[in-house]
Amino acid sequence: MVHLPLTAAPKDGHHKGNLTMTAITSSSASASNADLAATLLRVTSGVWFLLHAGLKIFIFTPAGTAGFFESIGLPAILAYVVIAAELLGGLALIAGFKTRIVSLALSVILIGSIYTPHFAAGFFFSNPNGGWEFPAFWTLTLWALALLGDGAYAVGKR
Repeated sequence: MVHLPLTAAPKDGHHKGNLTMTAITSSSASASNADLAATLLRVTSGVWFLLHAGLKIFIFTPAGTAGFFESIGLPAILAYVVIAAELLGGLALIAGFKTRIVSLALSVILIGSIYTPHFAAGFFFSNPNGGWEFPAFWTLTLWALALLGDGAYAVGKR
């Protein structure tokens, strides 16, 4: 408990002393904020992974994505693994299922995207061929999420 001194002036304007107000603080209030923050990171990251999987499925096509992976020296099969990981990982994050593990696993994909193809393009994502700024930030976001855990409204709530 925290005791906060309050000075109250009666209507006649004369101070008769200090009043003490007791406020109850608990870790559950801050945990609630941390849980909500984790939920925000978890759901938005999950949606972003679904959008990236959708881009590879519906715009580039899985075969086109595999061809791109081959063109930068990666095995074509890895494209299908990445698409599946982004799709299933995105759904798992949105649901709050195994958030810590899924976040760390998906960060491996992002680190791979930093190394190949984004690193050669420089830091800023606005550079031609996209730099590694965004994947690096997203990786750090996933690491923060791995530390925070499921958050609120998660099927795997701790």
